[in-house]
Amino acid sequence: MSNPEIEEIPIRDDMIRLGQLLKLASLVEDGVEAAELIKGGLVKVNAEIEERRGRQLHHGDTVTVNGKTVRISTPAGA
Repeated sequence: MSNPEIEEIPIRDDMIRLGQLLKLASLVEDGVEAAELIKGGLVKVNAEIEERRGRQLHHGDTVTVNGKTVRISTPAGA
């Protein structure tokens, strides 16, 4: 079920917050840019616009910014 246009982003824990993921995946330069994109309604989580920077993301969640989509991958895979 892998889509070549979706980049897998491995994380150490079973959860990561949206603002942290945007930086980890190099979708933003810093937290300020992340906050601005989120506030502007330009970030989607699982194809829904997300307005909470602290939104918890888990294995399999997808995040889309500026046409680029990444998927969370955890060690446990669950």
